[in-house]
Amino acid sequence: MLVCPAQQNTNMKLLKPNNFSEYQLIDSGNYMKLERYGSYILSRPEPQAAWDMNLNEKEWNKLCTAIFKKDKINTEKGEWVLKADMPEQWRIRYNSSEYAITFRLGLTSFKHIGIFPEQAPNWDYIYQQTSKIKDAELLNLFAYTGGASMAAAKAGAFVTHLDSVKPVLNWAKQNMELNDIKNIRWMAEDAMKFVKREVKRGNKYNAILLDPPAYGRGPQGEKWVLEDQLNELLKLCKLILKEENSFFVLNSYSMGYSALILESLIKNIFGNVPTLEVGELYVEDEAERKLPLSVFARFYC
Repeated sequence: MLVCPAQQNTNMKLLKPNNFSEYQLIDSGNYMKLERYGSYILSRPEPQAAWDMNLNEKEWNKLCTAIFKKDKINTEKGEWVLKADMPEQWRIRYNSSEYAITFRLGLTSFKHIGIFPEQAPNWDYIYQQTSKIKDAELLNLFAYTGGASMAAAKAGAFVTHLDSVKPVLNWAKQNMELNDIKNIRWMAEDAMKFVKREVKRGNKYNAILLDPPAYGRGPQGEKWVLEDQLNELLKLCKLILKEENSFFVLNSYSMGYSALILESLIKNIFGNVPTLEVGELYVEDEAERKLPLSVFARFYC
């Protein structure tokens, strides 16, 4: 049974990055977003930006240093059109009041660039909760390029960082090297298989982080479908989460998944956890439109 501090009700939150000076959402609309990462400004598709652009097309294109163009046949992929001064790789830094993380960014054919800046509030939560636990052991599933892993490691945790995509895992290793972090165990694994083995071994963690995609493949072609497997995976995670001095963070980018779904999943599996927070992560453009980008549920015990 989880042993958690008392709190009256689930705390529903809307959170945005507050300390990310090297990131800015300049404009959004017409299912696009215009973002500054350090010195460079990128234009990318954004399915949540259902309103009109604030800038006109000429102003928008003048600001861009790179524009992502979807492939007409495979719309999940595409290519970047670059201006002369736009590199294919560069670095930016996230500075909170307590720690800092340097990221290596790059332009991929899937429009991703190696960071989700709206996750900064979760990184801060992870850093703060980890700092309260001596010799914390943390499991980061679907860990991508390692923002959450680095926040935990900087707070003193030993991190098991798991992702099924080896190039992404190598990218995360580069980020760790940039930040001079050593306390990471790297796993190129299928998340479900790994957690099942940890249950059999009787291993437990002070913290578990999950940021699963809607669809995915493991290293051996294992199929991941969020709506079919998330419930089972959360039940397994409960078995390997320590009952005290622990915390749990679940994030979802899947369109159609609301924060209330995550709340119900957590309550059904972990019980009525008094410290549970659920909500949305968003960024705000210069016209003060809030662009929702993910939903989350998190608690500590």
